[in-house]
Amino acid sequence: MTISFEGRVAIVTGAGNGLGREHALELARRGAKVVVNDLGGARDGTGGSATAAESVVAEIEAMGGEAMASAASVTDFPAVQKMVEDAVARWGRVDILINNAGVLRDKTFAKMELSDFQFVMDVHLMGSVNCTKAVWEHMRNQNYGRIVFTTSSSGLFGNFGQSNYGAAKMAMVGLMQTLSIEGAKNDIRVNCLAPTAATRMTEDLGARLDLDTLRPGLVTPGVMFLVSEDAPTRAIMNAGAGNFERTYVAYTKGVYIGSGDDAAERVAAAWDRISDREGEIVPESGAAQGMNEVQSALKAQGKA
Repeated sequence: MTISFEGRVAIVTGAGNGLGREHALELARRGAKVVVNDLGGARDGTGGSATAAESVVAEIEAMGGEAMASAASVTDFPAVQKMVEDAVARWGRVDILINNAGVLRDKTFAKMELSDFQFVMDVHLMGSVNCTKAVWEHMRNQNYGRIVFTTSSSGLFGNFGQSNYGAAKMAMVGLMQTLSIEGAKNDIRVNCLAPTAATRMTEDLGARLDLDTLRPGLVTPGVMFLVSEDAPTRAIMNAGAGNFERTYVAYTKGVYIGSGDDAAERVAAAWDRISDREGEIVPESGAAQGMNEVQSALKAQGKA
C-alpha cells in the first residue's frame, strides 16, 4: 500500500528547518499541498523572519509541488487563524496539522526564571492548542482530520535541566488523549510523536550525537503514517535513527487496601505488589481507572 496525500492540504509548524522541513518536503513529495509555517526565530524563540519558510516553499515548488509560506507565531491565535483561513481560501480545506514548532530555554529548575518556564509552555502547549483550535471546526465539518503533536522523551521520561520543556511535552500527551476521543465521530485522528534527531534544538549535545545516524529525515516516515488515511489514533510513536517504537500510558492491576487507621502502612507494605507490571492496563479513557477501581473494591468486599 502506497501512502499518498494527493488532494490533501497540510500545515506543518516549525517547518523552516530540521524535522518540520523534512515533514513538509515529504508531504509535498507524496502529493500534499503544504503550508510551511515558521516564525524564523532563534532556537530560544527570539527574533523572526519568513526566510526559512520561504526557502522550503521554494524547494517544494522546485519539485513541482504547491506550497505557501507563513511566518505566523503559533503563540498568536489571530495570526494562526489567518494562516488557516488563507490555506482554506487557496485550497478549500485543511486535512493535516503537524504541530512541530518549539523552542528551548534549558536550565535547572533552581536557576530557571518563571518567564522562561512560561514562554516554553506558551510555545509548545498553547502554540499547539492555538493551531489545533484553528483547524478543528474545518476538520469537523469535513469529517476528516489528522493531527500530530510533538512530544518528547524529556516529557515522557524526564531530562535534567528541562523541567519547562518536559512539562510542555508531557502536556501534548494529555491533549492528544482527550482530542482523540472528542474527534473520533468526525474521523479526526490525533497522535503524538516523540522524535530523536540531530537538529539545531539538539546541537548543544555536539559530539554525543551521531549526526548521520540521527538525521531528521529518518523520523519522517513515521509521521507520514500518523497523518495517513489509515492512521491510528491515540498513539505515542517514538522515532529516531530509523527505529520506531511505541510508548503506552498504562497502570498496574494494583492491590485493594481499603480503609482503616493503618491503611497508609499497608500501602507502604504492598508497594512492590502495587508496582508489579504484570497484567498492566491501557485504559480506553480516564474514566476507566475509576470503573476498574470500583470493580476491584466490590470484588474484594465480596459484593461483585
